[in-house]
Amino acid sequence: MLLAIDVGNTNISIGIFKSRDLINTWRISTDVSKTTDEYATLLRQIILDSGIELSKIQQACICSVVPPITATFELLCKKYLDISPLIVGAGTKTGIKVIYDRPQDVGADRIVDAAAANFIYGGPCIIVDLGTATVFDAINDSNEYLGGAIAPGMIVSANSLYNSTSQLKRVELQAPEYAIGKNTTNSIQSGLMFGYADLIKGMIKRFKKELGSESKVIATGGLAKVLEKEVGIIDEVNIDLTLKGLEMIFYLNLGRTHS
Repeated sequence: MLLAIDVGNTNISIGIFKSRDLINTWRISTDVSKTTDEYATLLRQIILDSGIELSKIQQACICSVVPPITATFELLCKKYLDISPLIVGAGTKTGIKVIYDRPQDVGADRIVDAAAANFIYGGPCIIVDLGTATVFDAINDSNEYLGGAIAPGMIVSANSLYNSTSQLKRVELQAPEYAIGKNTTNSIQSGLMFGYADLIKGMIKRFKKELGSESKVIATGGLAKVLEKEVGIIDEVNIDLTLKGLEMIFYLNLGRTHS
């Protein structure tokens, strides 16, 4: 079995692959104060609760945008699973060419997403990752990652609104009936849901103008399903895109053909 770990700024996504199939996934909070032993205890418990024997996990692949936790999970794999994990970074084979002013500046998760989308859907395609940040990435039909755009994520904006004002409250992230809110809750929901939906639609249209109108749009991240309906022009939602990309990249770096 292969353990795939995607360390994000807010959440850590974990997946177990068996015979190339993703059989279990979990999400836990990112916490730089947690020690290797604490993460190991948590990881061991959720895996065992799923009926998976730890001894069956013989391989691991990690991508991370939080360097301290990269080291934490690398040590965890070595100490508790007796595995030297593949950590996606400079020099890792991904199946795509990065066309960027400084390729090393692109987050590992963005490259993993791009590699997965390129393999699963083919180019040209646009990836919209709706997580801590709202990230747009573009892949052409020549297996090239061209770059993208980054905006604050919807939850980040909602938290900023709540923390920076004295009278506005937290609201459930759902679309109100009308754009013109008749109360504070609906007004905030309108600004967040419709505002971000239109931001995403506008950026997709700009990307398609540069990349090609036939470009497929793939959404991933924790808010993808929340915003899918309001955006309306997303072709596919793949919540596990990064985990699937990690699995693909792991075998690619073993010199094996993905099948």
